[in-house]
Amino acid sequence: MENTTNGTPARGEDAEHEVVEQGVAEHGVEDGWGKVADVFRANFAGEPGEVGAACGVYVDGRPVVDLWGGLADREANRPWRGDTIVQVASTTKGATAICAHMLAQRGELDLDAPVVRYWPEFGAAGKERISVRRLLSHQAGLPLVDGPLTFEQACDWDPVIRALETQEPLWRPGTEHVYHSVTYGFLVGEVVRRISGRSLGTFFAEEVAAPLGLSAWIGLPEEQEDRVARIAAAAPFGLEELIAGMAAATGLDPDTVVAWVEAVWGADSVQARAGELGGALDNTSDYYTTRAWRAAEFPAANMLSDARSVARMYAATVSDVDGVRLLDPPAVERATAVQTGGTRMHGLPPGLDIPAERSFNMSLGFWRACPPLPMLGPGSFGHPGSGGSIGFADPEAGVGFGYVTNLWNFRPDDPRAANLVKAVRDCLG
Repeated sequence: MENTTNGTPARGEDAEHEVVEQGVAEHGVEDGWGKVADVFRANFAGEPGEVGAACGVYVDGRPVVDLWGGLADREANRPWRGDTIVQVASTTKGATAICAHMLAQRGELDLDAPVVRYWPEFGAAGKERISVRRLLSHQAGLPLVDGPLTFEQACDWDPVIRALETQEPLWRPGTEHVYHSVTYGFLVGEVVRRISGRSLGTFFAEEVAAPLGLSAWIGLPEEQEDRVARIAAAAPFGLEELIAGMAAATGLDPDTVVAWVEAVWGADSVQARAGELGGALDNTSDYYTTRAWRAAEFPAANMLSDARSVARMYAATVSDVDGVRLLDPPAVERATAVQTGGTRMHGLPPGLDIPAERSFNMSLGFWRACPPLPMLGPGSFGHPGSGGSIGFADPEAGVGFGYVTNLWNFRPDDPRAANLVKAVRDCLG
């Protein structure tokens, strides 16, 4: 089937035409992919439901699914349109990783070189031997900033960099791992900046988004503000539901999950503090709804995009997309080698074993398929975002997948993306 020039699937006899039912509109599905549209619609009626959402799928470099629907702003009753964009939280990290691996592919970045080769000031406080590989795999021992930092300082970039330069790692790098929720973007982003002379957001705009024609930004231009969907929160849930959801997602027994949560996610734990960035990001505030947040560059957390752009970006890591290929197969193989399998999660007490493939199956900037995040199959790689979004690629199937939503749900067993991915798997046969 022919594709249109704007990356939207052409419509065949049985292709999904625009349908509006209970506020849900669906567009652009190739023959044989209607099951994804059915599931997309069902997500709106299920739990936790949807306010607005979009889903994109590419196969072998061409779009086969382009869906969007619902409301971009529930309070204003503003519909989700084809050009609506939304914050995708940590799905941003996959875009940042792609930028780093593009430099590695060109021979400008050695993944095993010490960071100080590119960023000399980083070597203070015993960090002179930390490799780029440790930054990308969340093993550098720098998951938080001691602070204090203000929100304005965090948005200015350099104060965070200066703080990271002077800080000691929390563990001997390469012996433990823990999710670097926000610092990941500053650490990897500064290496990209030192090599390329461009901020991570600018590099992404010029080297990834522009060649592929993406509607995706890390540092949103003001003229794009009217396209942004308003975030809503799904219903809260209790500790028992959290434990049950994590046990179901990981396959671990509930007692092990309880011990894990208490040790690693307690109120004053490193992982809990990692998202605060030295006090700059107050999780009780609405900083993420501000123009200042969207305009700044937080390459771990604040990309705004539509689903088709996330899917198209990942598709270009495993296929040619309109003549553009971001990563070649050797680069993908290097980027997706699991790194956390041989190190313990920081904060676990002696005797508590949480296998990485059941908790944090991390390669060089990408999650690999595992029970908590199965994606399409064993070869898949990508990154989810807090609230429910996800982007990934699967080299064997030639798939790029993107799902975004403005109803943020923090349950570990959120079924929305998983249901869509299962439908993709069924359609592939």
